This record gives sequence, C-alpha cells and structure tokens, in this order.
Amino acid sequence: MYIKDFKGIIIKAFNSLDLDTNIIKALKDLEYETPTDIQIKAIPLALKKKDILAAAQSGTGKTAAFLLPIIDELIESNQENNNTLRALIIAPTRELVNQINKAIEDFARHVEIKKTVVFGGVSSTEQARKLAKGVDILVATPGRLLEHIRNKTVNLSSVQTLVVDEVDTMLEMGFLEDIETIFAQASTTRQIMMFSATLNQNVKKLAKEFLSNPAVIEIASQRSTVAIIDQQIIQVDPEQKSALLSYLIGSRNYSQVLVFVNTKKEADGLVEHLELDGLPASCIHGDVRQTARAKALRKFKSGDIKVLVATDIAARGIDIQLLPVVVNYELPETVTDYTHRIGRTGRAGNAGTAITLLSVKDYRLMQEIEKELIFSVKRDIIEDFEPTEKKPRIFKARKKPLSHVKSSRKPQGATKQDPKKQKKKKSTKTTKRDANRNFRK
Repeated sequence: MYIKDFKGIIIKAFNSLDLDTNIIKALKDLEYETPTDIQIKAIPLALKKKDILAAAQSGTGKTAAFLLPIIDELIESNQENNNTLRALIIAPTRELVNQINKAIEDFARHVEIKKTVVFGGVSSTEQARKLAKGVDILVATPGRLLEHIRNKTVNLSSVQTLVVDEVDTMLEMGFLEDIETIFAQASTTRQIMMFSATLNQNVKKLAKEFLSNPAVIEIASQRSTVAIIDQQIIQVDPEQKSALLSYLIGSRNYSQVLVFVNTKKEADGLVEHLELDGLPASCIHGDVRQTARAKALRKFKSGDIKVLVATDIAARGIDIQLLPVVVNYELPETVTDYTHRIGRTGRAGNAGTAITLLSVKDYRLMQEIEKELIFSVKRDIIEDFEPTEKKPRIFKARKKPLSHVKSSRKPQGATKQDPKKQKKKKSTKTTKRDANRNFRK
C-alpha cells in the first residue's frame, strides 16, 4: 500500500512491508504511519533472513528495523518452540537495553511475546530466574550476558536471529572478544544483523569475519543528520561555562536540557553548581548506580528535573521524544560522538537546538568537526560572558595579488634582461647544483 504525504509525494506505508496484521495494528496504535528509509530497506531483507550490515544514525528508526522482522517471525512460527530462546539483541549500555525492551512491548502489544533483559548493576539471580522460565527474545549487554553463559543460566544454541546494536560503540568500549564469544555460542545457521552509526574499518572487519554475504545498507550520513538541527556556538572562557549555562537555561526558559561533559568529575561538579543556582539537575555516568541512573532519567522525562548531565557512554540509548535542547559543555573527541550528542535532539524530523560552549583550546577541534561535516556555524558572544582568553593564531593562506603572479610568457616588447642579473641568476643555479651534489654524497 502507498499513501501521499502533505506535498502529494507517493511514499510507502507499513502495509507494503508484508508484516503481520497484529504488528500493523500496533503501529497504528503508536501512530506510526510511514516507515523510515532504514526500515524500508532493512525490513524486507530481514524477513528473508539475510545477514545485514547497516549504518544509520540515532533517530532514524533502526530499532524498529530489526525488531519488527523478529516479532513477525515469532508470530509466523505460532510459538511452536515455546520457552525456547530464538532472538538475541546485544547493546552497549543498560539504557539502550531498556529502550529496546520498551520498543518490544510497544510493537508486540497485540501478541504474546516472552522477553527479558540482562545487564549489570542489578541482581543476576533474578535475571537467571526469568531466563529459566523461558523467553523468546533476550536483550542484553555483553558483559552480564557472558556471566550468565559461564554460569550456564542461559543457552544460546537455539538463537536463530542475533542483532548487534551500536556495534561501533561496543568495539570502542573493548567488547570485541565478548562479541566473538557470544557469536560462537549461537546457532551456526543464525541470521546476524549489525547496526552501527559508522561503517569504520573495525566494524567491516567484524562483519567480514562473521556475516554471510551480508546486505550493506547506509542511511542518513552524519552531514544530513546535523543539517536539520539548529546549531549554536557560544565563545566563553572555561571558568565561565557553568555560570553561562545557568544563565542560558534561565533567560531562555528552557524546560528540558541534556548537557554532555567528558568526565565523571565534571558531571558531578556541574550538577552541584546547577542545584545551587536553583535549577533541578541530576547526572548519569559510569559510577552512578543503575537504580539512580534510571531514577534520574525518569525524573528528567517527567519534567521533575530540568537538566540532565551525562557522559557519552552513559547517554547511549537515551531516547526522549521532542527533547528541545542539547548542550556540548565540552567538545567530544570524535566527529561521531559529536553527531551522537546533538542527535539526541531534532529526532524524526522534529525541531531541536544544539549549543556548544566553545573555549579557546577547542577552536581547532571545532574547525575540524565543521570541515568533516561540511557546515559552518557563526560564533556568538553573550553580554557579560565575553571571553578574555587569547585566541590562537590560525594560519590561512592568502591569495597573491594578480600583479605578483609571474607570467609564463614574456610580455610583448620586453627588453633584453640586464647581463648582470643574468649572471647573478646563473650563479644561484650553480650554488643549488653544488648543494644537490653535496646532498647526494
């Protein structure tokens, strides 16, 4: 089935993807009308049990791209292998695991699908008890999953579909050996789908080792992802950043702000400052207990706190609809992390603002990000927060005036060169030849 969008352009509807009617009904409940590009390309291939290597940024609908075919297959099998694990999804963080788990609940609301999650920071005994009862889909982080494998509380030999989400992040976090061990535990005839923000060499190498003749899909480049977001850069001294952040949130009446920092210490200190300024805030990072992280995220979503401060790894999987503002308190180390950060806002075509607080030490890095993503953002200065740091000298090659450019031909009527100048020029050439001879010796 096809429908027309508001411009009259014919586009595909979910009905055209050959999904079970119970899934279509759930999608209508969720007001999902048209599939995204990644869903249009990945779902038909996944239904045919093809191995898939896909590059798609956050907010492009990749979770549904791998979940809908899995649920469709479970419905089609009519639960013949009840209590047998058939689909495994591994993700780098607890937050992303919980996000995927919630998506399963949404998409499978009209069918009976047994699922559970496995991650660190909570009791493994309770997880083992749920696994023993039998599940159709397991969503897990690699570390805790390996613990259950070693304890023989989970058996992956029946897994027919294996999904690795955010595979580039997992490789950066050092999970390569864990992933390889998990792959070896699954059925030899399993289907593998890998989803990544970028198809770098490490991702391609892993895919080449384990995927069988995969379909390669690339959707929404980094450049197109950042293009729809209103980006702002404000120049400020490092010691003024916290005060400026409080001023921006208060003066612009921001109701919900996700702030990215690079270190746990920085996150804790910034939350303390914001609270003293009367702005309800909390933070999530690797040293914060899972229960506290979940509570902070829940309060942020409900509006009980205005500001959530996060490190990059802890923020993986945060999915907040209509998040209005993201702030780069410090620039990340890579272009990929930059797009991941600002991609928390402006999701699914909605409006969003990304603000970078830029100090002198990050001028060059910001230029490199702009060059890579092919955009340029005007640098702003806020009154009373003017930077006082000395700006670095950034060399820019100047074009020579046309009058300085030597012509390859002599102009008409040119006089004969002065013999003294000819002699001087000849002497210079001789010197250069002598220098060359000495270098070869």
